This record gives sequence, C-alpha cells and structure tokens, in this order.
Amino acid sequence: PAHPDMLAVPDPSSVIQLPWNREVAWVAANCVMEGQDVAQAPRNVLRRLIAEAADEGMHVKTGIEAEFFLLTPDGKELSDPYDTAEKPCYDQQAVMRRYDVVKEICDYMLELGWGPYQNDHEDANGQFEMNWDFDDVLVTADKHSFFKFMTESVAEKHGYRATFMPKPIEGMTGNGCHAHISVWDAPGEKSKKNVFATDKKGDGPTGELGLSEQGKYFLGGIMKHASALAAITNPTVNSYKRINAPRTISGATWAPNTVTWTGNNRT
Repeated sequence: PAHPDMLAVPDPSSVIQLPWNREVAWVAANCVMEGQDVAQAPRNVLRRLIAEAADEGMHVKTGIEAEFFLLTPDGKELSDPYDTAEKPCYDQQAVMRRYDVVKEICDYMLELGWGPYQNDHEDANGQFEMNWDFDDVLVTADKHSFFKFMTESVAEKHGYRATFMPKPIEGMTGNGCHAHISVWDAPGEKSKKNVFATDKKGDGPTGELGLSEQGKYFLGGIMKHASALAAITNPTVNSYKRINAPRTISGATWAPNTVTWTGNNRT
C-alpha cells in the first residue's frame, strides 16, 4: 500500500497469436513503476543482463527441456490409470494414450515456427517432456512462459490438468527444466560463432571436450555461485523437495545433489 501502482507494459516483439483461438494474442510485459523499470522483476533483470553482456560482445542463447505431469482435473491422480510401469521412461504405450494432447501441443509449436524436435514420456508415471529449438535467451524465456500456458490450456480442453510443479507427487521423479546455455558472437541469425566451443581440442579436462577458455570460466562461475543460484533456480518450498530427495519408484530423481561438473554423466 505504500507504493504506487505497478504497470505491465507489453513488449510488442513478444506477441504470439493463440493457435487455438486466433482472436486472442499473448504478450509478455515489463513491470514498470512511476515510469521506471521495476529492478527486481525477472524479465527486467534478464533484459539488463542481456545489455551488459552485449556491451562485452556476448549474446546468450538458451534451450530448455520442459517437463510436466498430466493429472486428473482435481490434481489428485494421474490422468492415465494404465500408466503404472515400474520404469516408465520412454513408454510408447503411455505416449500413445495421451497422443492427442502431445500432438496438439506439438502441432501448435510447429505452426508457431518453434522447431519442436522431441516429445517423450519422461521418467515418472504420467510425466512428459517436450523440446524445441534454442534461441536468444529472452525469446526462449518468453516461449517457455507461453508453453506452460499453452500446455495447461490444451490439457484442460482434453479434460486433464497439466502441472509443472517441481515435485507434485511424493515418491516419483519431479519436473525439471534443464537449461542448455551458450554464448555467441552476435544475436539471432547474425550469430556465427559459439564462443564456448573451440575448433581445436585443447589441454586439460575441459579442453579435451572442445570447451573454450570462456566456456571453462563460465562453468567455474556456475560452480562457484551454485548455492546462491538456488535462490533463483529453486524459488518455492516445493523446489527443495527434489533436492537430495529419497529414491524414487524408478530409481532416479534427475535432480542435482552435488556441485560438480562432468563431460557426460547425469548422476
């Protein structure tokens, strides 16, 4: 009550016409108060960091892996009573029983030009993952927000409830959102070089993997600040129910439990 009104000022570059209702457009907005950007608003924070990186000739691109559960409308049960396999990851029968939902969401992404390339049943019963092409970091963030809205809308249309909650069901693998991060020499289609990659494999553990010096320092920064980053990557109490969670039905949690790095080992 001590502050003036906060306004959401639409960013016209983010407009997405709803494929399932063309009379409506979705648009991301920037939070403004008394004519100034609200410093703490996540989209404003990201825009500020994009500008700082650009001043140093760096342009961040990201791709994300969005995971979600399909539940009954009341959220108390899985939508598919036959999805009971002990290790259900990539269960094609379970995908086909929810094919109409997955297909409709994927068709909309194709229509929007997102370049979806993978849809699968994930590690938990009732859990799915859908992936699309990586893009400039703000574009991906906006797409991710829209994707959640779109998935929830399509699920409701089919009589289900979609949830991206980190740990909606005790004893099962939670919903993750793996992020693939790269830095390029220019934004958008102008980019030619991934500065995290090197043509010649160098010395040392990171060099052997084709990671550049900049890539190595980025990795070091992630590890140094991992504990503090948890305040951003784990913003709710439910988020922490995944960290060091008890063994799940499938035997894996796919959630981090140590601050470390490796070439290709998800454990």
